Amino acid sequence: MVHPEIGLEVVIDSSIIKKNEQPTKQTIIKKQESQSMRSQQAIIAKINASYFRICISFGAQALLWKTLSEKTDFSQSFDNLFTKLPSTTYFLIWCLALCIFVSLSILYILRCIFHINMVKAEYHHHIGVNYLFAPWVSWLLLLQSAPKFIFRNKYSYEYIWWPLIIPVIALDVKIYGQWFTTEKRFLSMVANPTSQMSVIGNLVGSHAAIKMGWRESGICLFTLGMTHYLVVFITLYQRFTGNNHIPSRLRPVFFLFVATPSMAALAWKSISGNFDILCKMLFFLSLFLFTSLASRPVMFKKSLKNFSVAWWAFSFPLSFLALASMAYAHQAKDLTATSLALVLSAISVLVFVFLLVCSTLKIDSLLRKPILNFSNES
Repeated sequence: MVHPEIGLEVVIDSSIIKKNEQPTKQTIIKKQESQSMRSQQAIIAKINASYFRICISFGAQALLWKTLSEKTDFSQSFDNLFTKLPSTTYFLIWCLALCIFVSLSILYILRCIFHINMVKAEYHHHIGVNYLFAPWVSWLLLLQSAPKFIFRNKYSYEYIWWPLIIPVIALDVKIYGQWFTTEKRFLSMVANPTSQMSVIGNLVGSHAAIKMGWRESGICLFTLGMTHYLVVFITLYQRFTGNNHIPSRLRPVFFLFVATPSMAALAWKSISGNFDILCKMLFFLSLFLFTSLASRPVMFKKSLKNFSVAWWAFSFPLSFLALASMAYAHQAKDLTATSLALVLSAISVLVFVFLLVCSTLKIDSLLRKPILNFSNES
C-alpha cells in the first residue's frame, strides 16, 4: 500500500518578525540614551574645582598678551616687537578663556546640584578646599584682562569686582580661622603647596582693586595675602615643601611657589606705582624658585608619565613670572632685563600652546580621569 506524500507548506508571517525587531531597535536606542546620560553624569561628578586652574591659565595668558600688545618702554633693540602682533590674537584668547570658564562653571554648578555630597567632601579635603579659590581667581583675571571697550563705565567694573571678592574673603575667614583655631585643621597638619591658592586669590583681588582706584581695599587684601603667605611659606619649608601631603601626579602644583611672589610683585607695583625694591625682592625670589624647580626634572617624572589636568599648574605661574619680568624690565631699562622678559614670555606662551594642544587631543581623558576623587557618601 502506497501512502500519498503529504506536502507541508511553511508560511512565515513577516509582521511577527517586524514586531520582534521593533522592540530590539527600541532597546538599543534606550541603551544608547542611557549610556549617554550616564556618561554626562560621570563627567559632572568628576569635574571638581581643581579644573578651574585651566581657566586661571587662560586668564593669566590673556593678561600677558594684553600687556605684550601694549606699547612699552623696552630698549630700542626690541621696541615695537610685540605691538606689531595682531590685536585679534589677544582678543581671541580672552574670548576662548571666557567660553571655557562659562562651560566649566555650568558643569560645576550642576555638580553642586546633583552631587552636593561630593562638594562637601571637596570642602573638607586638605587639597580640594584650596581650589575653591580657583573659580574666583579666574573671574578676577578675566576681569583685569578684559578688552577696554567692555568696561567703558568705571562702575560696571566695580559691580563685577564686589561679587567676586566677597567669596574670596569668606573663604579666607573660614580657612585662615581653621588654621589656628581648629585642632584637626592646624596649618602644620594640612599645609601643602596648594595652600598658596588662598594667597594668590587675595593678591589678584588686590591687583584688580587698585586698577579701579580702590587703593585702601587693595592694601587690605595685599596685607591679608602676604601675612599668610609668610606663614605658609615658612611652614612648607619646614616640612620639606609638603611632599608627604600630595600625590606624585600632583607635583606640578609646586610651581605655585613661583606664582605667589610673582603675583605679589605685580600687586605691590600697582599699589606703590613703580617697581620698587620690595617688588624686585619678590621678583628675584620667584626667579630663584623657578630656577630651583626647573633644575629638578626628576621630581616631576611620575606626574609627566600621563597627561592630566595637573599639567596646567605649569602654565599660569610662568605667566605671572613673565608679567613680573616685564615690569622689572620696564623699570630697569637695560638689555639684560629685557632679554630675560622676552625669554620668560616665550617660555610661557610655548607651555600654554603645548598644554592647549594636549588638552584638545586628549579631552576625553582630561574630563574622565581626574586626579582628585571625592566620595558621594554623606
